[in-house]
Amino acid sequence: MKLVLAEKPSVGQELARVLKATQKQNGYYEGNGYLVTWSLGHLLTLKMPEQYHPEWAEWTFDTLPMIPEKLAITPLKETRKQLAVVKHLAKRADIEYGIIATDAGREGELVARYIFDYLEFKRPLKRLWISSQTDAAIRDGFAHLRPAAEFEHLYQAALARAEADWLVGLNVSRALTVKYHDSLSAGRVQTPTLAFVAAQEAKIAHFKPQTFYKLNVATPLGTAVLAQQLTQTEAEQLRQRLTGQPLTVVKATAKQTVEQPPLPYDLNELQQAANQQYDFSPKQTLNVLQRLYEREKLVTYPRTDSRYLTHDLEATMGARLQAMGRYSKTAAQLSRHPQAPAYIYNDAKVGDHYGLIPTEQAVDPLRLEADELKIYRLIAERFMDLFKPAYQAEVITYTLKLDTQTLKVKTTSVQEPGFKATTPSTAPKLAVGATLQGQITIKKQQTTPPARLNEATLLGKMDHYGLGTPATRADIIDKLQHAGSMSKHGRELVMTPKGQSLLKLVNPDLVSPDLTARWEAQLQAIEKGQTTRPVFINEIKAETKRLVLAIKQSTTVYQDPNLTQKKCPECGHRLRERPTKVGVKLQCSNPECHYSRFRDPKVTNHRCSQCHKKMVILSGAKGDYFKCQNCGNTEQMSAAKGGRHARVNKREQQQLLKQYSKAQAPEESPLAAALKAAMAKK
Repeated sequence: MKLVLAEKPSVGQELARVLKATQKQNGYYEGNGYLVTWSLGHLLTLKMPEQYHPEWAEWTFDTLPMIPEKLAITPLKETRKQLAVVKHLAKRADIEYGIIATDAGREGELVARYIFDYLEFKRPLKRLWISSQTDAAIRDGFAHLRPAAEFEHLYQAALARAEADWLVGLNVSRALTVKYHDSLSAGRVQTPTLAFVAAQEAKIAHFKPQTFYKLNVATPLGTAVLAQQLTQTEAEQLRQRLTGQPLTVVKATAKQTVEQPPLPYDLNELQQAANQQYDFSPKQTLNVLQRLYEREKLVTYPRTDSRYLTHDLEATMGARLQAMGRYSKTAAQLSRHPQAPAYIYNDAKVGDHYGLIPTEQAVDPLRLEADELKIYRLIAERFMDLFKPAYQAEVITYTLKLDTQTLKVKTTSVQEPGFKATTPSTAPKLAVGATLQGQITIKKQQTTPPARLNEATLLGKMDHYGLGTPATRADIIDKLQHAGSMSKHGRELVMTPKGQSLLKLVNPDLVSPDLTARWEAQLQAIEKGQTTRPVFINEIKAETKRLVLAIKQSTTVYQDPNLTQKKCPECGHRLRERPTKVGVKLQCSNPECHYSRFRDPKVTNHRCSQCHKKMVILSGAKGDYFKCQNCGNTEQMSAAKGGRHARVNKREQQQLLKQYSKAQAPEESPLAAALKAAMAKK
């Protein structure tokens, strides 16, 4: 028997189907010589501080920095049942070897290796490494399994990333929280990312607009603009002097322009394009893309950082275009003679995965959801462009003389539209010495401030400075917004008072992208075997000690932007607002007091037993209770759910349960979730 470990149940089900492991069991499939089981994201995570030393459960400076001699892993409570299934299968005597079939990337490697290491799996390990989820790709991948040892450097890089986030994230966040008595979170990637938004806000705040005037000259060749920025008086005087005078061509320079089709998307560029065209958040794009990859099997591996293709893919291009026939007649036509430019094939520039392109799986656009079709369209159109001719045009730059003024104007004659959505055109041509008339107008202009960053431009900055990876950047931007450090107004990202305050409290080295980018470069070096995890972690430990010491010694005063004028009824301290998924809570700012309540009454579907109006939920000394705002009647929630006045039907119970449940985003790491839970207690 071969034990196959997928990353999630849906993928495990598909692998089992292709492998013909048809006997469905509790938590796995069996058959045809295979046992196919799965993780549920992470089944294990790094231990929390109190699991190393009981005294580390206390949030005090005396326990900081917390640096275990060796970081260890522990099961997650919510997924213990599935871990027990995997453990049972791993201990079976008939297991020949294990197969890692989690996502083919850094985090997917960590998911599987945590499990096999924790279970002390002694059999050989092999790796399934595929870039698409089609049946053909899965069969080919299982026919060419690679030794897991080939991916040891990838695992070490993933482990180093997790350990670095534990050391920096937990220690710095706890130090800030203890120092300033507020839930403040900082990290090696999220903090410099937030600083990009703050820096752009500062540029806008210091910008001073200036008004100026320019002369526009409309000619048969196009509109020419005088370069000078003039005052209104200067512009009026110059227009009067030049009006009626002819323009003379003193120079004409022709240039042939050839523009090749762009390379396929990588994840970062696709997220930028989806944000610009459809206002999709990076997280939304990644989630949709993951469905197109796993469920629909229409695109290749999503979390790629390469835009090039490998040479072995060249023979598959015709089949990929044919599979797109129901999406586009153009694709069917291109499939007859699929000739893509040679520059797209470059094995040296492909890392773990090649660029995002369609698979050989036939597409039915009618089956796709609206968001899926939008993302598929971006990938498909870029892919089809590869098989179209280059764009060719002749651009002539004319230098014109108007009295003593020199102007320039360009004309474009499109000779071959190629992959661009345009038509052939011919611009008028003039010889040197030719004269023409122009109409002069004055245009009032004003210097404009820099644009605020949006999710697309922030992704570009993160990519440029090497912050995070294509697989993690969407989560980082999402977490900063959920933490209240920045918010989204329309398409623009703006700083919140809490985010501004946080950046003033954190050591400048952690705010700068340089230090974090260097760390990320070291993680990539670990992947390539150019350095080791212990070397990197030793540097992280030293930086952690320095960062915590800087917070301890800081004299910066923190003004809590979420502190209200409302007083705690139990201890008299001021209450602090804290946004939650079910409304804003008011929590006592006294670290020793645990009082909290919702700021606004929560209207429910529970009906008053007296007047039958909907009741609200309020918080009191004995816990939450129902109150009717119409007649003033109150009911304990326990009595309302099970007593003689109970009027909560099944649907209402589900809504209340959903309202009070703590939903966790599926992409959130267990360390982040644990840190969030710990911060919420403070």
